[in-house]
Amino acid sequence: MTTIPSTEKELKNIHFTTLEWKSGLQFIEGEIHFMNQLLNSYVFEPNTPNLFEKLQEFKERLIKVEEEVEKLNNSIRKHESELGGILECNTISEDHSYYQEHELMCVTFEKFYKHFRILKAEIFAYAGGILKHRKN
Repeated sequence: MTTIPSTEKELKNIHFTTLEWKSGLQFIEGEIHFMNQLLNSYVFEPNTPNLFEKLQEFKERLIKVEEEVEKLNNSIRKHESELGGILECNTISEDHSYYQEHELMCVTFEKFYKHFRILKAEIFAYAGGILKHRKN
């Protein structure tokens, strides 16, 4: 049985975490698309007080989330590229700043994901309460 040096294990973990972030962001982009379609549809009771204002607020918040997703995607691409450079040059033992950067990325992603889940829950709770009811 061969043992992988701890730095190699750490680099593998970083790589897998990065892949999880990318996958998660792709899924979130699909959810954002669905929520935008929902908010722009005509499935809500039109006599709901402040309907337009509330839907507009959610749409604006989703625009900000889309901007955050784009920033995260760019950061992840940069992070991946740096990891590739480290693997090629085998310089990880000399440069621990990459680990610190990775930890910061973890915190940033978790914070974003938490805020996104809250927004999604707010949109679904609001939308679910004002959907038009089917008439027979």
